[in-house]
Amino acid sequence: MAAIVNAVLGNIVRQADCDAIVNSANPNLRAGSGVCGAIYRAAGPELEPYSTRLAPLPLAQAVVTPGFLLPNRLIIHCRGPRYLFDPNPPSQLALCLENTLKLAEAEGVRRVAVPAISMGVYAYPPAEAVPILVATACRMAPSFNHLEEIRFVVTDPALLERFQNAISAST
Repeated sequence: MAAIVNAVLGNIVRQADCDAIVNSANPNLRAGSGVCGAIYRAAGPELEPYSTRLAPLPLAQAVVTPGFLLPNRLIIHCRGPRYLFDPNPPSQLALCLENTLKLAEAEGVRRVAVPAISMGVYAYPPAEAVPILVATACRMAPSFNHLEEIRFVVTDPALLERFQNAISAST
């Protein structure tokens, strides 16, 4: 059965029914700003010393850590492209989500919460990024044995609408 791809308005660190959440990480796997900073704060002080041992994180790759104080078993850290600096942002963004979802499947994750990867400090325009993320998720959804839901979690109503429209157009 294909995984469900959906989008919700909410806080990524409050997706308690998800086995894993995704962190849009920096190469050093350190607490950053935005979603990354919120995840590190919610996970507690053990996350950063644990995650930095896995650095540097190459572009479009993903690694997993425990969720520590989060209600989620795992955090999947992925490094999306910096829109204005990294080569071939569309391919790198798609590969980033692909590697994230493959890792989720390998870890036996049933539900994964995914933020708006690269759309914050990495400056990826949502009009370009959302269709890439949704198309990648929808393309991969039928191939999973464990993964039942890919949930994009955003805090902005306009971004939610963009995700929902892209999902509707892909189904």
